Amino acid sequence: MRFYRPLGQISALTFDLDDTLYDNREVILRTEREALAFVQNYHPALNALENKEFHRLRQALRQTEPEIYHDVTEWRRRAVEQAMLNAGLTASEAALGAEASMAHFATWRSRIDVPQETHDTLAKLAAKWPLVAITNGNAQPELFGLGDYFEFVLRAGPHGRSKPFNDMYHLAADKLGLPLGDILHVGDDLTTDVAGAIRCGMQACWIKPENADLMQTLDSRLLPHIEISRLASLTTLI
Repeated sequence: MRFYRPLGQISALTFDLDDTLYDNREVILRTEREALAFVQNYHPALNALENKEFHRLRQALRQTEPEIYHDVTEWRRRAVEQAMLNAGLTASEAALGAEASMAHFATWRSRIDVPQETHDTLAKLAAKWPLVAITNGNAQPELFGLGDYFEFVLRAGPHGRSKPFNDMYHLAADKLGLPLGDILHVGDDLTTDVAGAIRCGMQACWIKPENADLMQTLDSRLLPHIEISRLASLTTLI
């Protein structure tokens, strides 16, 4: 554990999910493959849909509706629906197909192998402080064994703009009934997690990705209060 700023009072902890509490890289790659295969097999007219075309549809949506990127689930659903409309399905067929696709996506998205160290660490921390999850993604911790550790989960889209915007940070403090400065946010991203939390008045802990160096990282804009390389290091704060 390395300290860059003096830590103040800690009355609660908030956590990023993906790549902070578990490795999300292979999960996303596998989920993207399975999600595309589901759409391709949903209707013969969609057999030729390629990943490149699907991403083009997503970017076209963002160009016409810039704020849609804050809600990655709705962004994906709308892109699938548009792909189905482009393939000749009726509006009702495309709407039903997009919903079915998102249910399939959620199943694969939640097949996450959470390290035992994460369970052990969160259990110890939750015995002392209220814990909250704040995510830009669409992982559902209750589906892969982490839900019971958190008082609540905030997701970009339904609960405000994505990090580093301060919407969810402020909402977490309001729901906890605590000053922003009494909350320590933990995450792996120096922009969305560290800079976002510090700029809105929270304390920040950077969980350093493997082989990363704060002094040689391009998105190092604001120093975190503390840096750790293993989640379990947080238990030393108890």
